[in-house]
Amino acid sequence: VLCFGIQGGKEKALKFIDNVKLCSHLANVGDAKTLVLYPAATSHQQLSEEEQAAAGVTQDLVRVSVGIEHIDDLIWDFNQALA
Repeated sequence: VLCFGIQGGKEKALKFIDNVKLCSHLANVGDAKTLVLYPAATSHQQLSEEEQAAAGVTQDLVRVSVGIEHIDDLIWDFNQALA
């Protein structure tokens, strides 16, 4: 599992998640398929924005549970989703 922020905040983070083609937008970890998630609206949605920030969940944060796809395919998917 890895997490990173998307420059541009919530709007750009959600756009990135909507634009991935190889990865799936699911709230799960440990799958064979790479999954992307917006924690502020899923796993941490019950917390206030202040509580999320205290937990390290920023509005630009994307969480990725990496699956078994080839790294070159994942890099391609992330690059095209960010473009």
